Amino acid sequence: MTSIVSARNVSKSYGSTLAVDNVSFDIEKGRIMGLIGPNGAGKTTLLKAVLGLTDCQGTLSVLGLDPFRQRKDLMQNICFIADVAVLPRWIKVSQLLDFLESIHPRFSRERAEELLAQTKIHKTAKVRELSKGMVTQLHLSIITAIDAKLLVLDEPTIGLDIIFRKDFYANLLNDYFDEERTIIITTHQVEEIENLLTDVMFINDGRVVLDTPMEAVSERYVELMATAENAAKAKHLNPIYEKDVFGKKVMTFEGVEREQLQGLGDLRTPDVADLFVAKVKGAAQ
Repeated sequence: MTSIVSARNVSKSYGSTLAVDNVSFDIEKGRIMGLIGPNGAGKTTLLKAVLGLTDCQGTLSVLGLDPFRQRKDLMQNICFIADVAVLPRWIKVSQLLDFLESIHPRFSRERAEELLAQTKIHKTAKVRELSKGMVTQLHLSIITAIDAKLLVLDEPTIGLDIIFRKDFYANLLNDYFDEERTIIITTHQVEEIENLLTDVMFINDGRVVLDTPMEAVSERYVELMATAENAAKAKHLNPIYEKDVFGKKVMTFEGVEREQLQGLGDLRTPDVADLFVAKVKGAAQ
C-alpha cells in the first residue's frame, strides 16, 4: 500500500500551548479516515499542517511532498471543504466555473455542470441567493470535478439539515470516492459518518489515542452491559471504561476475547462515539 499522508513525531506549538504533541501515523491510498476529537484537541491544527497552512516540527509528507515548502505543487492534488469555507457572495455560479477552469489544470467544467444539473442550483444564480445547503452542494460539485488525490473535509455539514447531510455523504461516495482517492473527515456528528469510514483516528490534547482500521474495532473492543453482580466478575478482566446506565454497568474492554465475557450480560461492538468516550475518559479514570 502507498502512504498518502505520513507523519513522524509531528508537533506544533502556539506560544506555550502545545496543540499537536509528537504524533505519528500513516494514511494509505484509497482509505476514508475519520479524525475524531473534541474542540481544542488539535484536529484543525493537524489538518492545517497537512494542507501546508502551518509549519510543524517533525516529519510530515503528503503525496510525497513537504506540505509547507511545496504547497503549490501539493494543492494541485488536494481539495478542501471546511465549515468556515466561503465563496464570494457577489459571484455567479457560471463565473465561479469560469474562474476554476482558468486556474486549475485538473478541473473539469463538463463534470461540474453534470453534477450541478442534479441540483436546484442555477448557473445564473449568485452565491448570496443560495441557501447554506446549496452552497455546500456547489462546493461538493466543484471538488468532485477536480481530479485530486486527497480530499480533506473539516466539519463540512455544520448547519445543514439531516436530508442535506445524508445527501452530502451519499454523493461523496457515489461521485468522488474510489480506490485511487483518499478522504480525511473530521466531524462531531460521528454517527453520520461511521458507516463510511475505513479507518478512525482519535486525537485528544494533541495526542493520538487510537489509530486503527474500522474492521479491527470489532476485533479489539467489546462493550458489556451487565447487572451489578456480573459486573463485579467482569471487572477482574480490567475494563478500560465503565459507566452506569439504567441501573446496570456498561463496561468497555480492549483486547479481551468475547468468550471470556459470555454469560455476563449483553455484548456488542461499541460504536465510534462510545469508543471515543471510553478511550478518552477511561484514560483519565
